Amino acid sequence: MARKRVVIAGLGDTGVLTAIRLARRFDVVGVSSQPGLFSGQELGVRITRPAEWAHDYWTTFDRFRGLDRVRTIAARITGLDVTDRTLVGEHPDGSALTAPYDALVIATGVTNGFWRQPDLRTVDAIEANLRDVNARFATGQSVIVIGGGAAAVSAAANVAATWPDKKVDIYFPHQRALLTHHPKVWNKLHDRLIALNVGVHPGHRADPAGETDSLGAGRVQWSTGQPPASADVVLWAIGRVRPNTGWLPTEVLDEGGFVRVEPDLSVSGHDGVFAIGDVAATDPLRSSARNRADGLLARNIRAYFDGRQLRPYRPAEHRWGSVIGVQPNGLEVFTPGGRSVRFPVWSIDRVLQPWIVKRGIYRGVRR
Repeated sequence: MARKRVVIAGLGDTGVLTAIRLARRFDVVGVSSQPGLFSGQELGVRITRPAEWAHDYWTTFDRFRGLDRVRTIAARITGLDVTDRTLVGEHPDGSALTAPYDALVIATGVTNGFWRQPDLRTVDAIEANLRDVNARFATGQSVIVIGGGAAAVSAAANVAATWPDKKVDIYFPHQRALLTHHPKVWNKLHDRLIALNVGVHPGHRADPAGETDSLGAGRVQWSTGQPPASADVVLWAIGRVRPNTGWLPTEVLDEGGFVRVEPDLSVSGHDGVFAIGDVAATDPLRSSARNRADGLLARNIRAYFDGRQLRPYRPAEHRWGSVIGVQPNGLEVFTPGGRSVRFPVWSIDRVLQPWIVKRGIYRGVRR
């Protein structure tokens, strides 16, 4: 009897983890515009220490032992035929992709700033981009970060810590940043930014006049009435997230373009179709991207084929995890309740990354 085929559209963090969990039992095919897992995590470290960031967050697919049974395909996804249960796309050489499925996982993520883009890219192009972004920040004498989310706070903190002679300012519209985290997290990181001489400017709502996905010098206007601000480098991290769902039929999308899902992560009204990660409208935080929902989804896909009941996903109330990444004094991780847990710096490369992340979570990553 032929094994059931599961096609995974998008191989970001959640797509890769789901593929690894399903590969032993099913014929798994993963379709991605990237040649590896190019994570959107830890933006500040990616900007300031790209080689260090790449060591842990940029991994070509052939290095994942758990993907040895998975067929990975480089392609741009262009459509879905739900009647014929086929995913369609285009290979880099322009030839057509057709990928029939018994179950489909939509994990195509979102576009957000310069650091999360859906374009087809090669290994060389990705690594050149990492170097170019780092050089742009390194040469600018003043930096403005606009936004109050984790990416903005991470960028401001790491730029200020790496280049203490730069003038670094962060602007956000509310009275505090990190609104989706527990309030204790912002209280602690606000003090960290002040200690790093970052100018912290609440109550500033930016009026973006044009492109916000690129980096460069600029002058920022505020719709809240404050005088304009200028810098050699302006980083827009205002949460202008756009789901990568242009290839999907509109009936599966909500008003924001995200995939409507049932509590069990199945797509409403479409047999055998599931969604996970930032693209899935599970809850206001779309938290299945960060709460290890891959385990639940893999269990539910097995249950779907076995005719068993599917289990619901239960989102966390607040975002959790690292915000500013590894620092000279270690890695600080925040719980959903706002409590911080610190990993000493020696443990990152000896315990956390090799044993907990690469072996425990990703089930083995080759050097």
